[in-house]
Amino acid sequence: MTATNNDVLVSFRGVQKTYDGASLIVKNLNLDIRRGEFLTLLGPSGSGKTTSLMMLAGFETPTAGEITLDGKRLNNVPPHKRDIGMVFQNYALFPHMTVAENVAFPLTVRGMNKVDVADKVRHALSMVQLDAFGGRYPTQISGGQQQRVALARALVFEPQLVLMDEPLGALDKQLREHMQMEIKHIHQRLGVTVVYVTHDQGEALTMSDRVAVFHNGEIQQIADPRSLYEHPCNTFVAQFIGENNRLPGRLVHRDGELCTVELARGEKVRALAVNVGQPGQPVTLSIRPERVRLNGATQQMENRFSGRIAEFIYLGDHVRIRLDVCGESNFFIKQPISQLEPGLAVGDVIPLGFPIEHVRALDASPGVAATASKPAAELVAA
Repeated sequence: MTATNNDVLVSFRGVQKTYDGASLIVKNLNLDIRRGEFLTLLGPSGSGKTTSLMMLAGFETPTAGEITLDGKRLNNVPPHKRDIGMVFQNYALFPHMTVAENVAFPLTVRGMNKVDVADKVRHALSMVQLDAFGGRYPTQISGGQQQRVALARALVFEPQLVLMDEPLGALDKQLREHMQMEIKHIHQRLGVTVVYVTHDQGEALTMSDRVAVFHNGEIQQIADPRSLYEHPCNTFVAQFIGENNRLPGRLVHRDGELCTVELARGEKVRALAVNVGQPGQPVTLSIRPERVRLNGATQQMENRFSGRIAEFIYLGDHVRIRLDVCGESNFFIKQPISQLEPGLAVGDVIPLGFPIEHVRALDASPGVAATASKPAAELVAA
């Protein structure tokens, strides 16, 4: 559904950024951020996500294009006049100020009277469950508590937009997961618009209303977490979001939304034709490990092959099974422990299969040339 003008809080139009005048870090960004949503900019290092956030914050200037906030052009507005809260990975707390003074800082620089400041600080610290910590200094509280202080400081002046740049990157796994839910719940309570940057795809899927996947300075796909995971539009997104099995092959023919792909050793696979070229051209098949079935569960499947078990990887609630399948030695199946057949052993050759609706034919992986058993000309004729 297309957002109306009233729904859009932030808009990027034709935004580019270069530091050397030659290579573009952000190529041609067109993006609408909806009022009240939690949008995550996700991608590997150097993909343009943090640069895009910093241009929105005012710490970087676009080389070309326009950024607007609530309909007002931001390009030449200094950071402190943008009415934007900011949370950094390193917290950026003032060590000589108490927790309460740190949270109060955005209010005091705006000239608010002391009574109102004290009331808002109390409310903000209560929101992040630090009511009793106002008199402490940053060095006297834990890393997770410091991050909560930074969050309270970003929210205390009630900005319409909060930007978060890898805010949980310095925390250990358990605390990081706890803070993910804290931030998500605070967002849900306040309804503030959040733009969040991370390279952690699990974090993005957990917290976001929508995720924009960046690669090489461009958005590859923007969608809700489930759509990104279940319906990636290209090989990069399929590989970057969650675990993914890739099988290189060549397109034999296309029949509407379905297609037939031939693998390197001649096996044929029926798949959804999501992002494919002409018959004879290379494609990559994408299959999620949890969508693969074994033994008796494969009997009615059109895509049915055999695989040799190479390794079991025990992960507590589930097990990952690595197999040699169709010439690929790193084909994984993910099964809940409760569903694992006890008699399976390394070296067993077993039937496996995957439904057509869970196999996606996508663009060929960069640098991977699929070699089918027939030449391209013969495949075109087929």
